[in-house]
Amino acid sequence: MDVIADFTSYLQGEDLSTLTITGYVVDVRLFIDWFEKHNREGFALASVTPIDVREYREYLQKEQGLKASSVNRKLASLASLMRWALHAKQIMEDPTRNVRSVRQAVVAPRWLDKKEQFALQRAIEKDLQISKLRYPKRWVTRRRDASMVLFMLHTGLRLSEILALELRDVQISERKGNVLVRHGKGNKERDIPLNTDARQALQEWLAVRPPVNSSFIWVAVEGLAVEGLSGREVQRVLKRYAQDAGLDGLTPHVLRHSFAKNLANRGVGLEKIAVLLGHSSLNTTRIYITPDLKDLEFAVEQLEEK
Repeated sequence: MDVIADFTSYLQGEDLSTLTITGYVVDVRLFIDWFEKHNREGFALASVTPIDVREYREYLQKEQGLKASSVNRKLASLASLMRWALHAKQIMEDPTRNVRSVRQAVVAPRWLDKKEQFALQRAIEKDLQISKLRYPKRWVTRRRDASMVLFMLHTGLRLSEILALELRDVQISERKGNVLVRHGKGNKERDIPLNTDARQALQEWLAVRPPVNSSFIWVAVEGLAVEGLSGREVQRVLKRYAQDAGLDGLTPHVLRHSFAKNLANRGVGLEKIAVLLGHSSLNTTRIYITPDLKDLEFAVEQLEEK
């Protein structure tokens, strides 16, 4: 029996993303390697005991020095393996069932504050101006990049959702617009209204989008490719803007978090934010009302004498 191959097939049947499946498999391989070295025996599903799981948790914490979130992720991967094994009748009891995860403080995700958002938008505007002046043939590509990043910032869509958007998914008029996300996380569909900034960014791109034989909104401009953009290409765009704006760690998820934090700061309810982001649980959305370091710094500064 090939545990890894069978477990991978099971995960693929659970409609998980390729990235998630890869993460689970890597985590399980690490556990198997630890198990064989620690116990000096070959790995077998039926040989894993609750004590093994607890010792592995301690190994990850103390010897590897991993953060609670990383330890818990690896334990979750192992728990998924054992749930599959139980279902497949490879084991009679789940050794992870009563092993607690590591307690961790709720940490706010990384998002751009207003100053950083202004810096990003200025870098985008400056790039557009310079490219139109010096590199007119590349300007359409830079227009696409600018519109795409601004659209992400003002819609909060995931990278996979952005890349999958097709022309038929967008409806725009002078005063309103919406985008249909057909395949969100968990294969859920949702309709997202577009604010003025999102509509403007998209319209400015569609006005110059070349008539390529592709239904995707975000397409390659230079070269012969007619398919949509790749995630790696988007990452390169964000890296360039981050350098120009003096930002660290600019990713699609940071833009998504920034959109959600902007809503929370304006008093929008968690229920509405959850729907816009495509969250199935309010507990996931609650992170956007969790104070980050800047929020705490502002709070303690209020104690200073005026």
